[in-house]
Amino acid sequence: MDPQLTALLDRFDQLMARAEQLLPAPAPTIDWHNTVALRWHRRGDHGYLQPLYQTDPIQLADLLGVERQKRAISGNIQQFMAGLPANNILLWGSRGTGKSSLLKALLNEYAEQGLRLIEVDKTDLLQLPQILDLVRARPEKFLLFCDDLSFESGDPGYKALKVVLDGSLTVSLDNLLVCATSNRRHLMPEPESDNQATSHKDGEIHFGEGVEERISLSDRFGLWLAFHPFDQNQYLAIVQHWLGQFGYGDQLEQARETALRWALTRGSRSGRTAWQFARDWAGNQGLIAHEQEAS
Repeated sequence: MDPQLTALLDRFDQLMARAEQLLPAPAPTIDWHNTVALRWHRRGDHGYLQPLYQTDPIQLADLLGVERQKRAISGNIQQFMAGLPANNILLWGSRGTGKSSLLKALLNEYAEQGLRLIEVDKTDLLQLPQILDLVRARPEKFLLFCDDLSFESGDPGYKALKVVLDGSLTVSLDNLLVCATSNRRHLMPEPESDNQATSHKDGEIHFGEGVEERISLSDRFGLWLAFHPFDQNQYLAIVQHWLGQFGYGDQLEQARETALRWALTRGSRSGRTAWQFARDWAGNQGLIAHEQEAS
């Protein structure tokens, strides 16, 4: 072979090898039978579903102080799993009160019946039509989960989500519900200027355009569930539950004052705060036991 041609082919092979390194990895193959949770991974104008092999094992029994919310959302999910009409879900309220954990617990409760969860970031909501196309023909039931959702004025994901919630003929699916958690009831900031545009006429309230715009999105969720801060007794009950999970359920009285100070320093009596305290207490007690054994 001509030496110049050989050198040219070698150069071509080197360029191809470098080009292959720049190409994105192929989308992973999904084992739908064994995969219960996925995350949408954006790749430019497109993306793919990334299976999540480790999920939070939390159970419904682990969530205390939210019995009303558990009953309401469980009934809605049961309807959904049975192929009956069900509503999109908005969980809003105080931080750390179990909004996201409730959805994860429901996934664990109904995964064997075919429930699956797809987590999507707010910044990727423009790609919702692509996600829906991937699951449209699947026999499983899907929760499209957007955590800690909120929008600023003019956010492009706002309109994309409205289209899905509206049930447009091009995007509506019988096997998918949208589930969002937020600290904001209406998912958008509420400046005082919006309220100044509200008027009263003939005994009726006429909201300004800013208020109407906020309500127009949150109102598209058929099931609203509010989560409020826990009182002291509820907080201590959750502390005791998690202490029990870590093997220290008989130490609540010993831990009581420390648990209350823990909540005070964080400005929150929430389930998350109780869980964090229980982890810290269990870790400290375990460390003390190890030191005593070593001595």
